[in-house]
Amino acid sequence: MALASIGATLSFIIYFSLPCSNAAGENILHQSLPVAGSRRPMVFPLFLSQANSSSSSRSVSIHHRKLHEDDSKPLPHSRMRLYDDLLLNGYYTTRLWIGTPPQMFALIVDSGSTVTYVPCSDCEQCGKHQDPKFQPEMSSTYQPVKCNMDCNCDDDKEQCVYEREYAEHSSSKGVLGEDLISFGNESQLTPQRAVFGCETVETGDLYSQRADGIIGLGQGDLSLVDQLVDKGLISNSFGLCYGGMDVGGGSMVLGGFTYPSDMIFTDSDPDRSPYYNIDLTGIRVAGKQLPLNSRVFDGEHGAVLDSGTTYAYLPDAAFAAFEEAVMREASPLKQIDGPDPNFKDTCFHVATSNDVSGLSKIFPSVEMMFKSGQSWLLSPENYLFRHSKVHGAYCLGVFPNGKDHTTLLGGIVVRNTLVVYDRENSKVGFWRTNCSELSDRLHIDGVPLPAILPSNVSDPTLNTSSNLPGETQIGQINLDIQLTVNSSYLKPRIEELSKIFSKELDIKSSQVYLSNLTSKGNNSLFRIVVVPTESSSLFSNVTATSIVSRFTNHQIKLPDVFGNYQLVDYKLDPPRKRTRWQMKNIIVVTAIGIIAVIVGLLAYGVWLMWKRKLTSNPYKPVDEAIVAEQELQPI
Repeated sequence: MALASIGATLSFIIYFSLPCSNAAGENILHQSLPVAGSRRPMVFPLFLSQANSSSSSRSVSIHHRKLHEDDSKPLPHSRMRLYDDLLLNGYYTTRLWIGTPPQMFALIVDSGSTVTYVPCSDCEQCGKHQDPKFQPEMSSTYQPVKCNMDCNCDDDKEQCVYEREYAEHSSSKGVLGEDLISFGNESQLTPQRAVFGCETVETGDLYSQRADGIIGLGQGDLSLVDQLVDKGLISNSFGLCYGGMDVGGGSMVLGGFTYPSDMIFTDSDPDRSPYYNIDLTGIRVAGKQLPLNSRVFDGEHGAVLDSGTTYAYLPDAAFAAFEEAVMREASPLKQIDGPDPNFKDTCFHVATSNDVSGLSKIFPSVEMMFKSGQSWLLSPENYLFRHSKVHGAYCLGVFPNGKDHTTLLGGIVVRNTLVVYDRENSKVGFWRTNCSELSDRLHIDGVPLPAILPSNVSDPTLNTSSNLPGETQIGQINLDIQLTVNSSYLKPRIEELSKIFSKELDIKSSQVYLSNLTSKGNNSLFRIVVVPTESSSLFSNVTATSIVSRFTNHQIKLPDVFGNYQLVDYKLDPPRKRTRWQMKNIIVVTAIGIIAVIVGLLAYGVWLMWKRKLTSNPYKPVDEAIVAEQELQPI
């Protein structure tokens, strides 16, 4: 299965550092992008590259970030949605907005990476991704990170640069920049300045992937989590919740919140390795512990959680015992070949029915056992993936790790599980839940939302002129949309569609109009233009971001007859300036209108007076006496 190859975990070389960075001495674990014919993770050490560093190996000590003891004020958090599907896409993504006005990006969620990066506008070797490249020149708040003694610099010694090379021969390099980063309209956290990578060169799978880049959640000074924690903006924690086998997406939370009382915690030693590890001591299958020495899970980097890895990889001895136990419990099932002939997958034909909920009645339960004595219960969807070629068949999503003794637990193991990385207390927590309904199942909104970035702008027309100091003024929002219906079908229904959009956005129909309808095969391309109300000439940045994100997050609901839609591009235009000629015409038209009103009022007054005069002289009948008619005198 070609898509399954995303499961490899890779290392890279870091060529830059910022103050307090220990990047030169880190061993970095990182997710791989799809590589045909490869399911094996590769973990390589990061060799010391600094001239004054010792050639001998040394242990890595992660900087422990603690909040001030007197911080009694609850800190906000950022709740963000996850998109895509772990097995179909090979990753989950979230949305970030960078710059002023904000530019949107879909970034792979990766707890094994310590940097966030997106393609830059001047990148001559970047692939075609989901969204347009970042344009620093269009952001009024962008600043390059200038060359200093704590970073590697470009050839002109003007700007800090970075370069990363991956084991499957893909790479990313570029410059470091700083700008405002926004976290979406479900976040309590207001837009914040942060350092990120602006790519100038991509190669390999980084070039061909659909996602724009990576959001780094690992432990390091450039990690987005570390930057927010160092500024005292969030507590030192974050959570990930991946959707299940039938439902993609999920949720991510940057910052702490009240954890469920029945959450299972295990220690995570930051000095053990630079990755998020757990103290795994054993595995039970169908209630029976595998006959393994606990030290088998303590080799190399220990048992590592990596959100950027698709599958699970066990040391050879642990995998052999696990596979044998599962096959013994599922012995009544017929074994079949895997979806990819290049791999010897362990697959079972269950039934023509493809109901995931029934798998727990067929396959055994699995428990991860911790040193604390607690255990974390897995369901079959946490170690199986659906066969892509045989309906009703499933395969083991756990593989041997070969010569590498690291136990690597990828995203499949935590499907429909809220995983909390409590870095403040060096713990990792697990809580079984439906991740697609996390916001309803878990109350994490502990503080009021700030006015700058509301959690849900139900009426984007409100406060449209309340721009913050330094914000770019927005007078018009242009959204390029693609619909999966033919343009000839759509043309007579444009007015109806325009009214639907205005209703979904909770704005007046006069604020929305559609234009530029063209065909693209069996699909249609058109532009939605959204303008402010007549009483306002501006949108606030928050309102504009909210409108764009509602299309991006597919919160706009269309009738089935219009098919599915996709936001192709968007542009935020400044308000149009009126020329002197236009101002003169406005004055003339206004004066004529005032005169017309005055004349109309005068005419109405005269008419009323005439009417009153007529009613004051009523008609009186003549007497019965005959009045002689007088003859006309000749001229």
